[in-house]
Amino acid sequence: MFVIVGFGVVLGSVVAGFTMAGGNIAVLIQISEFIVIGGAALGAILVGNPPSIIGDIIREILGLLKGSAYKKEAFNELLKMLYDLFMMARREGMVALEHHAERPHESDFFRRFPNFLANHHAVAFLTDTLKVIIAGSVQPMDLADMMDIDIETMHKASDKVPSVLQNTGDAMPGFGIVAAVLGVVITMGAIGGKPEEIGHHVAAALVGTFLGVLLAYGVFGPLAAAVRNNHAGEAQYLACMKSALLAFARGDAPVTAVEFARRNIEPSLRCSFAEMEAALKQN
Repeated sequence: MFVIVGFGVVLGSVVAGFTMAGGNIAVLIQISEFIVIGGAALGAILVGNPPSIIGDIIREILGLLKGSAYKKEAFNELLKMLYDLFMMARREGMVALEHHAERPHESDFFRRFPNFLANHHAVAFLTDTLKVIIAGSVQPMDLADMMDIDIETMHKASDKVPSVLQNTGDAMPGFGIVAAVLGVVITMGAIGGKPEEIGHHVAAALVGTFLGVLLAYGVFGPLAAAVRNNHAGEAQYLACMKSALLAFARGDAPVTAVEFARRNIEPSLRCSFAEMEAALKQN
């Protein structure tokens, strides 16, 4: 929702300022300039990226309309889930976790935590790490390195979409210049004709430059930043699990392991220790 509001402020401010200065909105509606700039940008994206990235871009942009999934409630649910999981291992032994790790979507335990279960990256990260811990074949230090590699790999994969958006935004002023140069070519061909026709062609050429700069700094740049902010929440979510799992593998008490996770949450989203303690005691 804030994405739509932000774009409304950007476009509204530009249009309002233009009309207040006596500008005519109809002059800005140059379909040929839109086709040149939009088509060139789309073509560049298609050349430089596989089809899967195009689908990811669409999904990520639509996801911005729903807002970040990593709110305080999601982190509170994660802490509760980790605590209950570790308590299960303490009461019933590590073997009790094997079924849940092998088939998380069939697990009655994980179904109690729908926000976590809907996050396929988090589910894969947790279950894969649990399998290693259950096997008992890795020391805590090596387990930490393994989780760091996993998180770094996910980070590189998730950064592809904002990188494409940012690179496209960086190219938009150039595409605007291309559209403007083509407009100048048309203007030169019209010299000798009616003065008002020449003025129309000059205005159209300048609109190309205007669109390129506006799309770069008013659309693509902010979109890339918004997507990266969403991914920062996911990185924090995974870091919580990493700290808790590492503490659990060392043999720390469940509440201590969960406290390590809580400390990874930024203050604006983090519950207090008393709130966490009260939530953990709930069935």
